Amino acid sequence: MTGAARTLAGMTTHDLRPDLATIANPVRGRLNAAFFRLVDGYVHRRLGDRKQALFADLPQRVVELGPGTGANLRYFRPGTHLVAIEPNPHMHPPLARAAAAAGITLDVRAVGAEATGLPSASVDAVVCTLVLCTVPDPAAALAEVRRILRPGGRLLLVEHVAAGRGTFLARLQRLLGRPWRWAFEGCHLHRHTADAVHAAGFSEVRLEHYRLRSVFLPVNQQVSGTAIVAA
Repeated sequence: MTGAARTLAGMTTHDLRPDLATIANPVRGRLNAAFFRLVDGYVHRRLGDRKQALFADLPQRVVELGPGTGANLRYFRPGTHLVAIEPNPHMHPPLARAAAAAGITLDVRAVGAEATGLPSASVDAVVCTLVLCTVPDPAAALAEVRRILRPGGRLLLVEHVAAGRGTFLARLQRLLGRPWRWAFEGCHLHRHTADAVHAAGFSEVRLEHYRLRSVFLPVNQQVSGTAIVAA
């Protein structure tokens, strides 16, 4: 059904590149979907206030990179039309259930963040939380975000980043880097994502660096904020 749209549990899915839809390891993909459902409430308690403020004035139509099982849907207004760029097919059923519960129209596209297939200058807002750590080519993903955003459009992000050199957290990120990347489908613990956003050609970047207080120590160094395309 390449290039066609089909319906699953009330959501529209687009098989634009079905090869990417099957990339997720059949075991890890399911385990990650189950894990993120399990920790959803905890992550909401740690990051909910920050996300609520960041997403307070989202438009009616939003693109989200890597929405997973729908952790961010609680912060979107009912009636939002969400274009979900989610290559892991094991995330799609719980994502559909979360969207239905939140009153959100869901359009799932089983493609990677580097090539969404969306028209240029067609989107007002792109949401990206704890995702740029996993994409194979962050620079290409950010370039794609710039391409699909309209003039004045915004990227809203919350991402974990590399800790300061020589710190305990930096050493921990290096120590756990390879097993963490395998377990969480390519998640890099020590990417300099803030630098990548600043280098991506946005007209304005507003990022806050902070240390999250959570049990997931390797991802506690984070940034959040917006990057805006020139109007």
